[in-house]
Amino acid sequence: MINKHSKEIAIIGGGVAGSTAALYFGKLGLDVTLFEKESTLISGPPFCHLHAGGNLYREISDTQCVTLLKQSIDFLRFFPYIVDYRPTVIALPTTDKSTPKALLPRLNALTKEYQSLIDKDPKNEVLGKSEHYYKTYTKEELLLLKEKKSVSNPRTHEEWMIPVAKHIDLEKVQFPLILVQEYGLNLFRLSAGVTLTLESLENVTVYNDTIVYNIQKDAQTNQWNLFHIKNDETCQNTFDYLINATGFRTGKIDDFLGVPCERMVEFKAAYVSRWATHDAMTFPEIIFHGERGTPQGMGQFTPYPHGYFQLHGMTNDITLYEDGLVSNSKVSCQPKLGQDFIDKIEKEWKEEETITRTNAAIQHLSQYIPSFSTAQVGSKPLFGAQQIPGDDPTLRVAEVSFPREHYARCEIVKVSSVLDMCEAIASDLEKLGYIDRSIDGKEVGVLEEKKLKTLAQKIALSRDYPVALALRTTMKVN
Repeated sequence: MINKHSKEIAIIGGGVAGSTAALYFGKLGLDVTLFEKESTLISGPPFCHLHAGGNLYREISDTQCVTLLKQSIDFLRFFPYIVDYRPTVIALPTTDKSTPKALLPRLNALTKEYQSLIDKDPKNEVLGKSEHYYKTYTKEELLLLKEKKSVSNPRTHEEWMIPVAKHIDLEKVQFPLILVQEYGLNLFRLSAGVTLTLESLENVTVYNDTIVYNIQKDAQTNQWNLFHIKNDETCQNTFDYLINATGFRTGKIDDFLGVPCERMVEFKAAYVSRWATHDAMTFPEIIFHGERGTPQGMGQFTPYPHGYFQLHGMTNDITLYEDGLVSNSKVSCQPKLGQDFIDKIEKEWKEEETITRTNAAIQHLSQYIPSFSTAQVGSKPLFGAQQIPGDDPTLRVAEVSFPREHYARCEIVKVSSVLDMCEAIASDLEKLGYIDRSIDGKEVGVLEEKKLKTLAQKIALSRDYPVALALRTTMKVN
């Protein structure tokens, strides 16, 4: 249903925030124009994990964890085609200062919250039964599982734990290990899915390969004059409402508008490895907790088909960089990353650094998975710069702010926050009389799997990544 007197909405940035907003408000009947500087949508910082409870982050509050759970359920319901239905296993090394038992109160609270959400709406039961949200495994149980044969398509918690029992050095981790229903997310399937969906909406226009270089407010009409370049041609368009979804470049738009700001930007990278001898084995994701920024920082082992694994190591030699976290200055809202980081984002990685850091990531995970030491570099890294509103680098829950009338500044830190962001903007648009909230912007469309899969692989190849990264390890079990 298209509004009869639709307002013109400009969205700058075609990442997760901008693309989802274009989809959401396009479904509400607004005339939406999306501007993206890259040739394809959703090409920003990598993501691979549905933070359905935030169990990767011991340092964040229980309140943030509950919010992440709620947001993740909404995100999964809105984008079911990008979810990789495999659990996550949490392990604490013997060198860690904490214990697995310290995690249990939060997990119990999240289980209760999950059941409460199901009670409110049965459609929220997207992470399995609440009583199966997490399960613990003793050393004795793992030793028994170690003797069992691995299965290529796991269906039970125990089947998922067999490769964990077989390959983790059980002398280097504390017990119990914890399996939790935090699933995986596929970046390339999301890029393909939103591209196909937006193409089907007549009231949405997408400009790829387009740079917005100036924005001015018309004092008489109260509209935004937006200036952009596409194919070396300079154009100007007028809009009623502006959504800034430019990610780590958000400060540049703020500078155009002269609005107040406080933010940080952090450059991060994840590394792609290939463990060819185990390309037929299906692993869960495995997290080894550790103190961020130390040599024992958290290790993240994320499986893809055909023996590919995405790796994080929260150390300054792997995922983090000593000078990779910067804040805005008094003269500009845009935090200034070093030129080396800008070159990585806009040009390419140096092969030597790719090899060095990927091998460091392999070595980091091999502390706990000894046989993984035979893995090799799988491709260039997945990377990007992430904005963090405010001055707290541990912040994981943020959505949007409204520093000027008719202007929304997207500030998501985790992709699962994007629907709360859309809801907040929708409330602002409703106050302005732009939309009718009786129309459901959360309605999920049906996509043809063959088209989605083909385009996702095409996008992966166009960005020089293996097609395996566009595939899911497992589908939902009905």
